[in-house]
Amino acid sequence: MKKLIIALMLFATPMISMGSSSAHLDSAGVDLGDKESLQRGFKYFVNYCLSCHSAKYQRFERTANDLGLTVEDVKQNLMFTADKIGSTMDIALKPKEATGYFGVTPPDLSVITRARGSDWVYTYLRSFYLDESKSTGVNNVIFPDVGMPHVLWELQGWQEARFKKNEHGQMEFEKFELVKAGSMSTEEFDGAIHDLVNFMTYLGDPSQMERKALGIKVILFLLVLFVLSYLLKKEYWKDIH
Repeated sequence: MKKLIIALMLFATPMISMGSSSAHLDSAGVDLGDKESLQRGFKYFVNYCLSCHSAKYQRFERTANDLGLTVEDVKQNLMFTADKIGSTMDIALKPKEATGYFGVTPPDLSVITRARGSDWVYTYLRSFYLDESKSTGVNNVIFPDVGMPHVLWELQGWQEARFKKNEHGQMEFEKFELVKAGSMSTEEFDGAIHDLVNFMTYLGDPSQMERKALGIKVILFLLVLFVLSYLLKKEYWKDIH
C-alpha cells in the first residue's frame, strides 16, 4: 500500500506541474446581467467557435429565452449547425476528422469556463502569436504548443511575442507587438472577447443569475421570518420572563 501511494504521488507531481501556469491572467470582467453583451457573445460564438467546438449541453431554444431573443431571430441569424430550435449546439465535424486536422479532438465548450476559469479563457483568446515552427503558424503564451489555429486573426490581426530572460536565466513573456492590424482595434477586440467569454461563462451555468435572484428572495424571506418568529417568541414567554 505504501509503495502504491508513493507511486501515485510521483505520477501526480508532473501532472500538477503541467497543469499550472505562471502567466498573468487578465480579468474578463464577466457580467451575466448584461444581456446585450451576452447576445453579442452568442453571435461571436456561433460564427467563430461552433464550427469546430460543440456546446452539446446547451439548446438553442434555452439560449434564446435566457438572452431575450426571439425564436425567429435565432433561426435566421444564429443557427448554422441545426434545423430545430430545440436542438443542442452540436457540430457536424466528426472526432476522427478533427483529430486528423488538428491532431486532437476540439473539446466541447459547454463548461470550459468552469474548468479553466473565465479569466484564463479571456487571456488565452487574446494571446496567440506568430510562430513559424508550428504547423498552424501560431503559438499561445499561456497554452504553449496548442493545436488550435488563431481563428480570430481577421478581427485581431497578427502579433508577435517578445520574450526576455528573467533573474533565473529563464525566458519569460514580456509583451506583444502588432505586426498586421485586423478589422478591429485592440480595444474593440478586447471588447469582443469580453462578450464572447461572457457568453461562454453563461453557457457553463445558464441558471446562475436565476439562482442568485432566487437566493436573494429566500434570504429576505428568512430575515422576515426571523423577525416574526422572534416577536412571537417574546409574546409567548412574556409572562414567564
